[in-house]
Amino acid sequence: MKSLIALVLAGFLSSCASIAPPAPTGTVDHVVMFWQKNPGNAADRKKITDAMERLRVIEGITALDYGTAVPSNRPVVDDSFDVALLVRFKDAKALQAYETDPRHTKEVKEVLLPLTKKIQVYDFTR
Repeated sequence: MKSLIALVLAGFLSSCASIAPPAPTGTVDHVVMFWQKNPGNAADRKKITDAMERLRVIEGITALDYGTAVPSNRPVVDDSFDVALLVRFKDAKALQAYETDPRHTKEVKEVLLPLTKKIQVYDFTR
């Protein structure tokens, strides 16, 4: 019994150690919400997320992730978007370089703008 308790406690404590640390000061998070012209269209959503995946190689990005809205009944939650993108940059200069990078502007022009009716961006720094 003591060994079982020790095993459970060890598992609990090791899970506490896996909590992600905060981002370093000066990093910039770029949050982008997309509303598709054809809401719920899986083929269009795949084209959008494929474009996001191709952005991953741009210098200055430290993390990139994307996904779909989690349905919610909470009045403070906007779950009306189709796809969200989160990109973390090492600093504001990296965000500025990303915005004008030809790979980014190509994906915006050729994929994102043609398939979306609305794009909302939020940038914040730590």
